[in-house]
Amino acid sequence: MLQNKSTTIISEVKDFFTSSEKAIYTVLTILSSLTLSEKHLGIESKCNNKHKNINKLLLVVLFPFFEVKDAWHYGQSTLFPAFSCGKDIFYRLMNDFNIPWRKVSYKVTMQLIRKVASRSKESSNEQPHCLIVDDTDLPKTGRRIELIGKVFSHVTRQSVLAFKGLFLGYHDGKSFYGMDFSLHGEEGRNKKKPYGLTTKQIKVRYSKRRDKNSPGNKRKEEYFTTKIHSMIEMVRAAIGQGLRFDYLLVDSWFTCFILVKFVVTRRFGCHLLGMAKMGKTRYLFNTKRLTAKEIIDSLRKLKKIKRSKQLMCFYGEAVVDFNGIGVKLFFCKTSRKGNWNVLLTTNLELDFEQAYKIYSIRWSVEIFFKESKQYLGLGKCQSQDFDAQIAHTTICMIQYNLLSVAKRFSDYESLGKMFRKTNAETIQITLAERLWQLILEVLADLAELIEIDFESLMEKLMSDNQRIIKLTNYTALLQAG
Repeated sequence: MLQNKSTTIISEVKDFFTSSEKAIYTVLTILSSLTLSEKHLGIESKCNNKHKNINKLLLVVLFPFFEVKDAWHYGQSTLFPAFSCGKDIFYRLMNDFNIPWRKVSYKVTMQLIRKVASRSKESSNEQPHCLIVDDTDLPKTGRRIELIGKVFSHVTRQSVLAFKGLFLGYHDGKSFYGMDFSLHGEEGRNKKKPYGLTTKQIKVRYSKRRDKNSPGNKRKEEYFTTKIHSMIEMVRAAIGQGLRFDYLLVDSWFTCFILVKFVVTRRFGCHLLGMAKMGKTRYLFNTKRLTAKEIIDSLRKLKKIKRSKQLMCFYGEAVVDFNGIGVKLFFCKTSRKGNWNVLLTTNLELDFEQAYKIYSIRWSVEIFFKESKQYLGLGKCQSQDFDAQIAHTTICMIQYNLLSVAKRFSDYESLGKMFRKTNAETIQITLAERLWQLILEVLADLAELIEIDFESLMEKLMSDNQRIIKLTNYTALLQAG
């Protein structure tokens, strides 16, 4: 990572691979080109520490690419012989409430975005750049996990023991990047069982003291805020980091007047595009305050319902006043007998087909959830420490963003295929290590038999042979470790 004189891990691992092994080599090349130092972690490594904190972070980021599930499995992994250290150093890193994980995530991801932008050619038909907000369930099994509780899952339609993860993503027209997140709980309406737990269950949950102004304590405070408030703060932070976007895409749970007002007051010309509810919210339409259902009924009476041949659906649109702010509503359904859905946007110049296509970009966050959970273990951290939950989720986002950029620079059809390819290449390390040791023993015996100096024989064999050079580099790496 990082352009740091004391950081050699990435370059040493990279030496073992050749550029023909595109997947893992691309990931390592991207990782080694980034700039991240100890100061960005907010803590300094002690002078007597064998491994710097930045190196510990790099190893954790590399875990899934070398089929290492977690710190506990590190000792049995292919990385361990080269960089031998105990699992406790990773636990201490993940549990440290002084590390500003949000700052680390932005530092890495903004570099990745700029790196892609510098290599991409602008085109007139490029898709708009969008921020996307959505939440997902992060189920847990341990009732002693700090702040754990039950949340209502819209997938299973029942309460589950989990955190509700609220994520902010960025789509640059081609690739999706995880930018920010917050973990939340749901207190519920039953005051006798807050967060779905009994008083006894709440008391046995893990807890620890944190400095009041520490990054870890601020992330803990986010747990108790509303998702609307947290979403707005995350968007505000993204803008503060220099991120610019054309549309903020949200589903019906987040579309509200507070968000509309926040977006229209931004100075760089962004818009909100979100699914809205066919509920009791009233809009001023044709001098009358009507609900969404009443507005579509009026459009039907005025015979302003159209059919899109391209999208194979019926639709209607209306410009309305939403508490003093002009917005446009798009109503659509796929059949005459179907239920109406409604999209709301602050861009009054947008037509229905454009709005439909732009909103479909929101699906990329669902792909992010699926692939991160399947390949990177998003939400599978079972540590009792809330700081470790924050750290693990942040690292999953960084890993996904690395793969997203590597896929962009390579020719892989999907992120999953890219991930499987990196695993296949890194698994070869163990096999190569064992085979190479046998080869060295045979060559040593052969050199002794024909009375030739072993080093001279090796120099002759390695001449212009990149594969043997690679294996030799790895042997030296193992001995150094």
